[in-house]
Amino acid sequence: PMDEIKGTALVRLLGLAKIPMIFYCRPSVMNINDEEMTLKIPLTRRTKNHVGSFYFGAFAVGADLTGGLLAMRFIQKQKQKIVPIFKDFKADFLKLAKGDVHFTCRQGAEIKALVEEAARTGERQNIPLKITASVPSIEIDPVAEMVITLSIKVKE
Repeated sequence: PMDEIKGTALVRLLGLAKIPMIFYCRPSVMNINDEEMTLKIPLTRRTKNHVGSFYFGAFAVGADLTGGLLAMRFIQKQKQKIVPIFKDFKADFLKLAKGDVHFTCRQGAEIKALVEEAARTGERQNIPLKITASVPSIEIDPVAEMVITLSIKVKE
């Protein structure tokens, strides 16, 4: 759980210092390792839409953080400064999310290889990341599936 506690503290500090929207959503790292990451954003007054389910913008925050934090796990191990950005966002909303949403990305090995390739070549590298959103307190099926393209490059 130490990685999860440290991850939650770091993501909230990032929100407080640089990206207030992250802090506003109150994300928590549920699981992180070299293979996958799961992040939770609670369904609260802050993250609800007009029909009482999870707001679109909160889905975007969850997807961004899940893919971005998993990438940062590998980027921090490189000697060069590598900058991650997202170039696109596609979402399929399958069901109303009426509880805390868990965002999961299981592409750690692919992200690690991408980061190593960027460090080796110095060239921009891209990978589509699949982020699955679920509400495990209510059901096991995904409520949304998102694809965001992670784009990384060594900063000169």
